[in-house]
Amino acid sequence: MRADDPRSDLIISGLNLIGQALSVFDADLRLAVSNRPYQAMFDLPDDLTRLGTRFEDTIRFLVGRGEYGPQDDPEAAVALRVEQARSFQPHYFERQRANGRWIAVEGAPLSQGGWVTVYTDITEIRRQEGLLHARSEELTEQVLDHAERLSAANRELAATNAALQEAQRVLTQTEARTRQVTEMIPAHIAHVDSAYRYTFSNRQLSAVFPGASATVVGLSVAEALGDETFGALRPSLDRALDGEPQVFEINHADSGRRVRIALTPDRAGGRGVYVLSTDVSAEVQAREALAHAARRNLAAQLTSGMAHDFGNLLTIILGLQGRLARADLPEAARDEVQATLAAARRGVALLDRLSGISGPRSLSLQPVDLPALLAETATLARPSLSDGVTLTIEADLPPGLLLLDPGGLQDSLLNLILNADHALTGPGEITLVASAAGRWLDIRVEDTGPGFTPEALSRAVEPFFSTGRHRGSGLGLPMVYDHTKLAGGSLRLDNTASGARVRLRLPLRPVVRQMVLLAEDDDTIRADVREMLTGLGHAVIEAASLNEAQAMTDLPGLTLILSDLQLGDGSGERLTSLGLPCVLMTSLPPGDPARSGLACSVIGKPVDPARLALAITEATS
Repeated sequence: MRADDPRSDLIISGLNLIGQALSVFDADLRLAVSNRPYQAMFDLPDDLTRLGTRFEDTIRFLVGRGEYGPQDDPEAAVALRVEQARSFQPHYFERQRANGRWIAVEGAPLSQGGWVTVYTDITEIRRQEGLLHARSEELTEQVLDHAERLSAANRELAATNAALQEAQRVLTQTEARTRQVTEMIPAHIAHVDSAYRYTFSNRQLSAVFPGASATVVGLSVAEALGDETFGALRPSLDRALDGEPQVFEINHADSGRRVRIALTPDRAGGRGVYVLSTDVSAEVQAREALAHAARRNLAAQLTSGMAHDFGNLLTIILGLQGRLARADLPEAARDEVQATLAAARRGVALLDRLSGISGPRSLSLQPVDLPALLAETATLARPSLSDGVTLTIEADLPPGLLLLDPGGLQDSLLNLILNADHALTGPGEITLVASAAGRWLDIRVEDTGPGFTPEALSRAVEPFFSTGRHRGSGLGLPMVYDHTKLAGGSLRLDNTASGARVRLRLPLRPVVRQMVLLAEDDDTIRADVREMLTGLGHAVIEAASLNEAQAMTDLPGLTLILSDLQLGDGSGERLTSLGLPCVLMTSLPPGDPARSGLACSVIGKPVDPARLALAITEATS
């Protein structure tokens, strides 16, 4: 219950009016609810009635005061009762306390974990029973009087129990409603104690940190999220435990997500922290994309403003220097002409790269044999490496083809390898490592050079930024960044113990060969789409109408339906009810009502090969 919740105040006020003592301990053996008679009956100090008080501390206090009689080993008595509480069973018993009074103890487990216990002082009832036994031969009017009093007490007890049951029902219902609301929130809400252990969770941890367990109560943060993530969180957790609220963002290494975490010190229930974790990957990507777009626009403006004139100047320079190179010149002059030609050619290459970074981009996804692509990349790169520099390829990949943009990926890897070569000041090693990590393809280029400077780590993807000592244009890493983002991945730069590392994370999309039923009533479009499908490695069966397609849906081996939404003899949507994965194509605009509420993904016409490949992968995965 929240101390600032009027409804909680109302419930507590009602519970305090009940003559019986009541306590509720949660699944972590911590006090969740108690009423005033509970403290008064056992004469408990205030610190043992606060929310979050450990059951073990309460039992140790009662054992030490003699509540359970003389104990040869007090700690063993405490441990026994704590162990019984962990495997709580419904019970009822009566016992005499150290002060001579008798109490009835009734306990019942709660469905959410934990238990509720009701303590009733039955001293008067026991005294009446003793009197009845002692004077059984003299029962007269006094017996009747005591019997009436006992009956009245029983009726009062029954009424109180009924009220208590209703309070318990309301309490359980309120707690269940609160838990349901928190579990609907698309963020992780939790409480962590001073030992970095979860005492509450709304079961949304795996939605923010993929791969984590949804049930983490009782686990430490390190056990739930791994040592690497805990290491990133611990400094902020420590400051929050010391009473300083924290808001910060981290990169989740396993998923590549950006997570914003807010830590609020628990000032009411003891030393602990409330945690709110939100996936802000889309927000951060949009922010980065806007910043990067501004830099790209600058490159585009520079290109459009000077490319024409600069190109003409380079053409003149190359022409004049070419004529000089063919002339009969002294040796020193010929060297100067060749140096001028080399500089002009570098200017031409720079214009080409400017055009590439500022021009329109597109993704061309194809089935790719990645180990073969890596080997080919190494073959292309090795002749350009400096003397004494070696390139090693390490691949730990699942068998089969992957859906990738081979041209863009190879250009990116060549850029990274050549950048690493430029960073080495002498003999060294460059290692290209590719592996599968969950839903991601992880590609790392590492070198044994001096590593990135702090400025390079923060500015390396900015166009024109370069630390290449006049050897680079500053456009290589921005091009790698652009391609990686276009492919739905992320780029990360850091330093290792032996040098620099650039890490690309791309969506891992294994290519599974499909048997596709293609339903399209336009012959030309059907032929174009069939060519795209076969180019992606899929087998195709064609149908020119809805009726023809429906007649083919029971063919053995069929794994996917690709259909136009509006076929001449009916809607292709009717094919979605056949139980097979389905993708629909349409020329209708995205806002058209006919495109909403469909049972499968929809792609627009004209069909783009990359979008088609993604739609098939999403529909069949």
